[in-house]
Amino acid sequence: LFSGVCCCCAALRPRYKRLVDNIFPEDPKDGLVKADMEKLTFYAVSAPEKLDRIGAYLAERLSRDVVRHRYGYVLIAMEALDQLLMACHSQSIKPFVESFLHMVAKLLESGEPKLQVLGTNSFVKFANIEEDTPSYHRRYDFFVSRFSAMCHSCDQDPEIQTEIRIAGIRGIQGVVRKTVNDELRATIWEPQHMDKIVPSLLFNMQKIEDIDSRVGPPSSPTGGEKDENPAVLAENCFRELLGRATYGNMNNAVRPVFAHLDHHRLWDPNEFAVSCFKIIMYSIQAQYSHHVIQEILGHLDARKRDSPRVRAGIIQVLLEAVAIAAKGSIGPTVLEVFNTLLKHLRISVDFELGDRRSSAGSATFSTSSKESDERIVQNAIIQTIGFFGSNLPDYQRSEIMMFIMGKVPVFGITSQSLDTSHLGDLGTRRIQIMLLRSLLMVTSGYKATAITNALPAPFLDPLLSPSLMEDSELRQLVLEILHNLIDRHDNRAKLRGIRIIPDVSDLKIKRDKISRQDVSFMKKHGQQLYRHIYLGCKEDDNVQKNFELLYTSLALITIELANEEVVIDLIRLAIALQDIAIINEDNLPMFNRCGVMALVAAYLNFLSQMIAVPAFCQHVSKVIETRSLEAPYFLPETIFKDKCNLPKSLEKDEKNLFFLTNKIAESLGGSGYSVERLSVPYVPQVTDEDRLSRRKSIVDTVSIQVDILPGNNMEDKIDNTEEITFEALKKAIDNNGLEEQEKEKRRLVIEKFQKAPFEEIAAQCETKANLLHDRLAQILELTIRPPPSPSGTMTITAGHAHYQSVPVYEMKFPDLCVY
Repeated sequence: LFSGVCCCCAALRPRYKRLVDNIFPEDPKDGLVKADMEKLTFYAVSAPEKLDRIGAYLAERLSRDVVRHRYGYVLIAMEALDQLLMACHSQSIKPFVESFLHMVAKLLESGEPKLQVLGTNSFVKFANIEEDTPSYHRRYDFFVSRFSAMCHSCDQDPEIQTEIRIAGIRGIQGVVRKTVNDELRATIWEPQHMDKIVPSLLFNMQKIEDIDSRVGPPSSPTGGEKDENPAVLAENCFRELLGRATYGNMNNAVRPVFAHLDHHRLWDPNEFAVSCFKIIMYSIQAQYSHHVIQEILGHLDARKRDSPRVRAGIIQVLLEAVAIAAKGSIGPTVLEVFNTLLKHLRISVDFELGDRRSSAGSATFSTSSKESDERIVQNAIIQTIGFFGSNLPDYQRSEIMMFIMGKVPVFGITSQSLDTSHLGDLGTRRIQIMLLRSLLMVTSGYKATAITNALPAPFLDPLLSPSLMEDSELRQLVLEILHNLIDRHDNRAKLRGIRIIPDVSDLKIKRDKISRQDVSFMKKHGQQLYRHIYLGCKEDDNVQKNFELLYTSLALITIELANEEVVIDLIRLAIALQDIAIINEDNLPMFNRCGVMALVAAYLNFLSQMIAVPAFCQHVSKVIETRSLEAPYFLPETIFKDKCNLPKSLEKDEKNLFFLTNKIAESLGGSGYSVERLSVPYVPQVTDEDRLSRRKSIVDTVSIQVDILPGNNMEDKIDNTEEITFEALKKAIDNNGLEEQEKEKRRLVIEKFQKAPFEEIAAQCETKANLLHDRLAQILELTIRPPPSPSGTMTITAGHAHYQSVPVYEMKFPDLCVY
């Protein structure tokens, strides 16, 4: 008798059942009967239509043995199933697979760890089999759920717990491999499956002791390590899962990561979160990196009301992600990254100032701690912006520079896309500083071939506006940004620190010949640069760093952008700066006056050696030598010491201590320089930037110096003074609209003369002069009639045409307008 069936009945049973029964020995300890197993395998291969019946019968026996706890026979049945699966690859194997999966499910549902491991091992073997045809009806929902549950095993026995978790991870890995190779591989990427698989893997990855050792590209661990350590196995499975993700299902694999980190509060501290996203960025295909960045940005928006440390943790993760993504494809998310970060920068400042206002008068520890936490958020944002921007290609970095500069709030302008109207002056100032710090990091290392690419007009104008602010830190940041963009040969480090350089050639300055584009740039925008350096020296809150940066600005302009015309302008600017200290119309402190004198000395010493005119160098050296003996506080090595004795006053008649224009003109004239313009004092033009920058004193008048002919003296001046009366005020109020129009016209004319190329202005003036000449000739020809006798003569000058000794009889000028 076998299994309760008599011999006669056994002989009448179907052959496949007899073959199946024969593989089971009387004592399960003897194991599978190999000879009978070979017969069963041969029969299954010869008659594949019987496979489904063989599978069903094996499943029936296995279910009965599981219920009766006859685990020996269960092991034999699973071994037989595995061998049949490996041997049979016909079309009829599909029903047999269903029976096999049903038996595996039975084992996984049992509470016996050994059976769970047995079922998992069989499923993994099945997952590695490549089927000839896809299965359109088979689903693995149960296996995903069961394997995920096994990954969270909390058995009291640590060894059993580890064994079950490893089995669960290997089962998930088998499901992934089986489904991605199937035609219906999209089913595994559905959210209901990813929400179980990904957290299960992350739960086991948290057990890694040395996180930093596994944040790089995937490695190939040894077999023993892979089997014994659930954390390592989970990480490799996680990498494999992400490596198989495609464009359509990438987001479904990443979103559960955020849910896991939120649920377990792993953003603060965020070491595990950083390691997870490094693994993600290294594992996915490079062209899908922007999907991950978009998900991080979206999660940052969703958690914008969380604690500062949580937001800082998310931003730090973003920094690590963009650091990897910037090396590959980042897609269309560049502006989105910066826009989101700038928005959260404003939110952080709003939170910080709101807490400060709510706790006014009561400085509690919690409030100060929260403010410091907000500073952590802000620094993380700035670091991310700077790092991301500095790793972008030049063409994208230019766009980002313009984008960030457009976000910098300016006092008096409310149409900024980054709204700071509710933050007040303090909040606006903090936003300005942080955005400029971000811009400083973005411009670091940026080297444009032409200066017009680095400083286009739409970028230069708003950048220079903060250099007129009352805040010294803002002015320092603007100058440092200018240095990054102007210094194309890395000379800035050699110029660090304001000092008298004995021999400039020892610095080994690198420079190229000035290009035509750079010459054109200086003709259009040179006056803007001079003006902001000039006004920057007049600020009474300047410290040593401000003077050092101003000196470096002049030196870099000399190296990168100076031709003979620019050299003359720079000398005029230096003499004007010296006059600031001597005349002191702005009532600057003595330290600032001496600082300006030291700045001029250091710069003219540098300039004289750069252009190498002996007479000029001799004059500069003589003045510096005299100062070192009689007025050392006019030199940078003395004035910027911690303890420096300042003079009580500056004597204007001590000309041996000053750089003289006539001496400089004489020395340069002998070397072929055109020194006529040195006689025209430098006067900066006043624009609307003074109003927008909220300077202490706003000059309302505009002085335009026009040097028509050298040596001409304009003796006739118009006296514009007018007695202030009630009628005059009434008239001024009535004509307010007309005056505004006139001011706008004057502003446009000034802007044109400042920014338009010199050749264009000269050509336009010549054209107008010729038109006026022709008009005068026409009028004179039409209106002069022969008189009986001459009554006098006159001289008419129009442009370059001179009409001398013209007889005057009867002259009419009906439509002649003199400008």
